[in-house]
Amino acid sequence: MIDLSADEMAQKLRAGETTSVALTRLHLDRIAAVDGDVHAFLYVDTEGALAQAAAVDAKREAGEKLSPLAGVPLALKDVMVQKGVPTTAGSKILEGWRPPYDSTIVTNLKNNGIVILGKTNMDEFAMGSSTENSAYGPTHNPWDLTRIPGGSGGGSSAALAAFEAPLAIGTDTGGSIRQPAAVTGTVGVKPTYGGVSRFGLIAFSSSLDQAGPCARTVLDAALLHEAIAGHDPKDSTSINAPVPHVVAAAKSGDVKGMKIGVVKELNGDGYQRGVRTRFEESLELLAAAGAEIVEVSAPNFEYALAAYYLIAPSECSSNLARFDAMRYGVRVGDVDGASAESVMNLTREVGFGREVKRRIILGTYALSSGYYDAYYGSAQKVRTLITQDFNRAFEKCDVMVSPTCPTTAFKIGEKSNDPIAMYLNDIATIPVNMAGIGGMSLPSGLAPEDGLPVGFQIMAPAMADERMYVVGAALESALLTKWGAPLLSKIPALAGK
Repeated sequence: MIDLSADEMAQKLRAGETTSVALTRLHLDRIAAVDGDVHAFLYVDTEGALAQAAAVDAKREAGEKLSPLAGVPLALKDVMVQKGVPTTAGSKILEGWRPPYDSTIVTNLKNNGIVILGKTNMDEFAMGSSTENSAYGPTHNPWDLTRIPGGSGGGSSAALAAFEAPLAIGTDTGGSIRQPAAVTGTVGVKPTYGGVSRFGLIAFSSSLDQAGPCARTVLDAALLHEAIAGHDPKDSTSINAPVPHVVAAAKSGDVKGMKIGVVKELNGDGYQRGVRTRFEESLELLAAAGAEIVEVSAPNFEYALAAYYLIAPSECSSNLARFDAMRYGVRVGDVDGASAESVMNLTREVGFGREVKRRIILGTYALSSGYYDAYYGSAQKVRTLITQDFNRAFEKCDVMVSPTCPTTAFKIGEKSNDPIAMYLNDIATIPVNMAGIGGMSLPSGLAPEDGLPVGFQIMAPAMADERMYVVGAALESALLTKWGAPLLSKIPALAGK
């Protein structure tokens, strides 16, 4: 049962072939069996998940109308607050904190009857590309337990690849949904900025952060996308517009006549040979399905990485100032006679990890008097140029495509002491966040050099997210025909478990 897609599970629930409680127990058993190796979860809410599942079963038995995914389990990235459930954002500074309210995403999940299994591991405050920056230890890639599962949402992607959950929620600030999807052979979608509410998302960089769906198929991602999306008056950045019809698009998959733009600047030197090979093969499949492949140029993309690593740290410096040891989270050095300043300093020294401290210092410097215009202000101007590049390119094509990541998953510890090398993992994903548009990654095969998954990235104009799902569904269908079985059926690391 756990090998099925979320849509197939939902069909069996509707047909009365299983119950949500039974399905939830199967996934809890799977977590117990393999998560000691994978470490996808920080907290498993066994009691809460079974209670949610029982409530869905009772409503179904009573004949109530339920949502398409009602009763299907899900893994929640630990950056989304959930009332009464430990929420840490992967940081020691929030260890043991139980929020007094639900994020809007959690509210939407509950309203749709989607069962939340627990909270998944992540880079601390979503700062990282490998989930090695978690204060609670790294997550391991189910394809090869010595390798990273991507970041910052490696826990969510690993839970999918290890069949611990059929659905997951991630957040994407510079690629943290798409990059983990690429290296674990799963599907990850970063919706248009403002398309999914950010209320209750523990902020890293407020103008870049966006929650979105993670799944094993394009259709499953679309079903989850529609369940969590929509306008939220609690979020000032939420778009007051109808949710794009992504489920219909995922069921269509008709790319005949569509123009697919290959980004010249995101397919050159620095990309692993196998990544480029699988990308070219995917383009051929889309062309065979009736799409027209064109080349587009976005010359300012080469500055995206540098601009991002000024904007994101600057906003993180502001957002993380709230963790002052006075209101919530851990508190260190609170003894008689201690000043508030000393308690704050000691708590931050113990509570924040190395990467978080690095970004706070960088951001504080970039915002400091005399440097604001030279750094943060200039980076925002580059952001405008990147948006203009996208706008010009979308005049020539319906979607833009590139490899999701330059390489397949690297070894745990391989880049831990080289932050620049780590940051380069996001070179193809960052422009999407800078422009606030939609992006998707889906698996395009295994690299011949190492047998590890490769991701194919699709980018669509703001509030045209359905275009990603049309192209994604077409490519997924063509690849499934080529492979003869889903990519994840070829996963070796957890065989026999």
